[in-house]
Amino acid sequence: MSPRPQQPLHRTFPYVSHLRVYEPLDVFDDGQQLAILDQRSRGRHETEVLERSDAVRRLVRAVSDPFPHGSSDLVRVLHYPGHEGSTRRLYCPNQLAVRASLAAESLGESIRGPLVDVLVPEVAREAHAARIDPDSFADSLARLHTRSATWGVPFGWFVLLHEDDHSEVVEDDGKVQTVRLAAPVGQSLERARGAMASLALVAPELDLLDELDELTNWLEVFSEDAVLELDYGPVADLVFPDDSPSDVRLGIESLAEGDMTGAAASYRRLANRWIPIRQLARAS
Repeated sequence: MSPRPQQPLHRTFPYVSHLRVYEPLDVFDDGQQLAILDQRSRGRHETEVLERSDAVRRLVRAVSDPFPHGSSDLVRVLHYPGHEGSTRRLYCPNQLAVRASLAAESLGESIRGPLVDVLVPEVAREAHAARIDPDSFADSLARLHTRSATWGVPFGWFVLLHEDDHSEVVEDDGKVQTVRLAAPVGQSLERARGAMASLALVAPELDLLDELDELTNWLEVFSEDAVLELDYGPVADLVFPDDSPSDVRLGIESLAEGDMTGAAASYRRLANRWIPIRQLARAS
């Protein structure tokens, strides 16, 4: 399906999408469970508002310091369909302190010169590092529940989720605020491994193969009862309804069958949909 005509670009940038793993309460340690129980009744919309408000407060501090401190970590709650009409309640800790550290490190690798110190001052980085407990940091890093992407959804994520998975469309005043797809982690792993097996035989040079290998290694650390969620974020308003999951799947199947025309057609549809959005990262 062709992308929707782009609307005036006056919303907050950049567009950020998330891939999150939700797990049952008993997977977390006692301290984490207490934090979860304090927040388990809060609605998803309220959590998103709290996160955005906290981000704004960090950005407008009188002293430049984008790192979180002095606030409890947020927890997202997913109500996922269970057996015989029941609903499972699963949890995804925000792990903001660890993710902020990783983001600052990534920024330092992508931007050189004095601009890094303007955006993330060295004194702020040192203060943030001093606030973090090394043991909890290592544990969170080993089980990082959230991956983020700006200016579009990575194609590898579409291998893990299908268009007919459990879905939620969040709209407000005629605009799509986000679309969320969710599936059991075990099912997502099967999809990733199947795609990797096909690509390894017919297209081992594709970057998608490395991306899927990284995603598989990430998902394998979580419990068998975990659920994976793709949260498009505000970019959903530019692409929904989105055929990307089926286009990626058809592209891989075409490659496996030696159908280069079909594979090229799938990639062309994906490129027409996502390249204009990714180009916004370089727009003035």
